[in-house]
Amino acid sequence: MSTADDVQGTAAVTTAEPEVLVRTEGALGRITLNRPRALNALSVGMIRAVHAALDAWRDDSDIEIVYIDGAGERGLCAGGDVRELHAQIVSGRSGETVEFFREEYAMNAAIAEYRKPIVAIADGITMGGGIGVAGHAAIRIVTERSQLAMPEVRIGFTPDVGGTWLLARAPGRLGEFLGLTGGSMSGSDALSTGFADFFVPSDRLEALRDALAHRADPTGPSEIVMLFDETPDASRLAAQRTWIDEAFAADTVPEIVARLRALAEHAGPSRRDGGPAATADLLESLAPTALAVTLEAVREARAMDTLRDALAGEYRRVLWFVQTHPDLVEGIRAQLVDKDRNPRWDPQTLAELAPDAAADARNYVPAVPLWD
Repeated sequence: MSTADDVQGTAAVTTAEPEVLVRTEGALGRITLNRPRALNALSVGMIRAVHAALDAWRDDSDIEIVYIDGAGERGLCAGGDVRELHAQIVSGRSGETVEFFREEYAMNAAIAEYRKPIVAIADGITMGGGIGVAGHAAIRIVTERSQLAMPEVRIGFTPDVGGTWLLARAPGRLGEFLGLTGGSMSGSDALSTGFADFFVPSDRLEALRDALAHRADPTGPSEIVMLFDETPDASRLAAQRTWIDEAFAADTVPEIVARLRALAEHAGPSRRDGGPAATADLLESLAPTALAVTLEAVREARAMDTLRDALAGEYRRVLWFVQTHPDLVEGIRAQLVDKDRNPRWDPQTLAELAPDAAADARNYVPAVPLWD
């Protein structure tokens, strides 16, 4: 899912072209998410089209590599259609919501488990469901325009599409930091956190695609991508590891905030409004329940053996929010529907958060299982 205002405001736009372009180009099977005016936000039809293309090419000897990108210059994919999610929940159409997540997670797993290399171009905005498309590919490419994030907590929700699996494997406590703040990563940051593998300038992507499609030797796709790979600027996120690791190693969200406040105070007046202080302020403005659920989900995923296990944990938590807890609907209302930016969380503050606030989400048993 995504929380970008400009994306969701145009999510209902229709075009004459298919929402997913599927074609072949030399040795490539090309998949292009094609809703550029909606920043390629995912619909269930798009998910089905991507999965169907992967199925069709699985045993096609003419297709050696699958290449996934997004139409337009703004991004690969801003996530799912959050306005539609809100409409489904408030109108009692949760069955459609369940089907959306089941099909999306099946697509995420198919990308991760595909026998042929998948090259994903996370150029521009790649958030929420876009991470589920790009983050599990065999070869993940970012550019100088890349902005990657799992911003679900900002609407009272929790990361999914295998995002907890990726966050849990980021160095140190960067996964907890990114999951709890919903913060954005540059291309450099994505490389340093393990969300990406190569940095290719955007003006070289066309040449890269042509090389992958028409190479005349048996060189593997990773070796071809390396010919276009460049060293980006240093990651600003990685440079903040010291205070992030110290604060986000705490056992609970209130303890994380307390550590951030202590770090800000220790930094002295000249730096008191910097990273730790601003991060504490942000956490105290977000939905306490979503923060507690997300912290536990990332740490649970760290101990898991497979992406499918992480997806199953996410599925339980996502449907708990969809079917039993008010914060998701309230977060979307405040951020994207009424746009008053004044959500009424339940509970409203971290001080009111029950010690076992994440337990109900962790133990939720969906009526419809994730896997057939």
